[in-house]
Amino acid sequence: MNGDALALLEQQIRNCTLCGLYQTRNKAVAGGGNPDGKILLIGEAPGYEEDKTGKVFVGKSGQLLDKILSACNFSREKEVYISNVVKCRPPGNRTPSPQEQKSCLPYLVKQMEIIKPAIIVTLGATPLKALFGNEMRITKQRGQWLYWKNGIPVMPTYHPSALLRNPALKHQTWEDFKKIIIKYRELVDAGHYCQYI
Repeated sequence: MNGDALALLEQQIRNCTLCGLYQTRNKAVAGGGNPDGKILLIGEAPGYEEDKTGKVFVGKSGQLLDKILSACNFSREKEVYISNVVKCRPPGNRTPSPQEQKSCLPYLVKQMEIIKPAIIVTLGATPLKALFGNEMRITKQRGQWLYWKNGIPVMPTYHPSALLRNPALKHQTWEDFKKIIIKYRELVDAGHYCQYI
């Protein structure tokens, strides 16, 4: 089971000192959800609530993300595992530096190797650039399928925090998630029910 391998990796992440963020973190946040889930969601870094609790996506962004997942008839318990590019909170919730991302990226890649997701969803600019390069732009790439190693389809979409700041982006994000539902039916479960699509 993937849970054992992820638990081992989580232990390494909790004890990590590869970049300066370990000096200011409260708790490192490895990820959460179903280790055998076929959808991997990747965010930027833990925020205040995540740093405090050690749990992934539990603040306002996480609550909105859960609502989006629920509308798709997806959940953390069944179909989804969630992680971040960087596992420790940058002070003041700033964007993680290139060095911080570089130090942490091998953990994310290892998570991807263990989970073997059928679909990856990047939330916001940071994970999109971390996986595909700095020239990527969330405003240009969102809504279009990209492909990670071994041909895993990746859907870039907006981070829930961007939707909280700018509710006008919700419509585009929902269009992206409709594509994710269709792809999930193609690759994982042809009978996956969603009342909206």
